[in-house]
Amino acid sequence: MSGTLEYFVSALVTLLVVVDPVGLAPTFLAVTQGWPGEARRRVAVRATAIAGGVLLGTVFLGNWLLTALAISLDAFRIAGGLLLFSIASEMVFGLRIERQARQAEQAMEEQVRNVAAFPLAIPLMAGPGAITATVLLAGQAERHPAALALLVLAVLVVMAASLATFVTAVRFGRLLGATGNIVLSRLLGVLLAALSVQYVIDGIRAALQR
Repeated sequence: MSGTLEYFVSALVTLLVVVDPVGLAPTFLAVTQGWPGEARRRVAVRATAIAGGVLLGTVFLGNWLLTALAISLDAFRIAGGLLLFSIASEMVFGLRIERQARQAEQAMEEQVRNVAAFPLAIPLMAGPGAITATVLLAGQAERHPAALALLVLAVLVVMAASLATFVTAVRFGRLLGATGNIVLSRLLGVLLAALSVQYVIDGIRAALQR
C-alpha cells in the first residue's frame, strides 16, 4: 500500500479527534469524584486497557462481528446513549457521590472495574464514533499488513495519550478541592446528559434515513 506514512498520520489524527482524550479528562474527574488517587490511577489504566482492547479487536473483527450479529452502529449508538444518560442523571443530582460515600473500602476494587468499563472505556473512549472510524480505517488497510500494523500502532498511541491525560487530570482535580469537584461534577453531568441524548438522536436519525 503506497503512502503508509500518510495513512498512519490520517489514522492517528482521526482517532485522536474521535476519542478526544483531553475532552474526556473532565468526565474522568467527575465519575471518580471523591476517590483516592490510587483508585483513580487504576481506573485510568483499566479504562485505557479495555478501550484499547475493544478498538484493537475492532481492527481485526469489528466489521465481521457486526455483520454476523446483524447489529447496526445506529443501534449501538442509541443503546450507549441511554446507558450514558443514567450515569449523567446520577452526577447531576449527586446520587453517585452519596452512594460512593456509603460504600465500604473493600468494595473499591469492584467499583474500579465497573467505572473503568462503563462509562469510561465504553461508550466514551471506544464508542460508536471510535468503532466506526476504526472499522473504516481497517477497511482501507485491508490486505495491506504494513498499513494494518500502523493502524494498531495508532490505536496504541491514542490509548497512551488518554492514559497520560487521565493521570494528569488527577493532579488537576486536587487543585480544585472538594467544593470545586462537586460543582464540576454537576456541570459535567449536564453536559454528559446532553451528549447521551445526542447519541440517541444521531442513532434514530441515521436509522430513519436508511
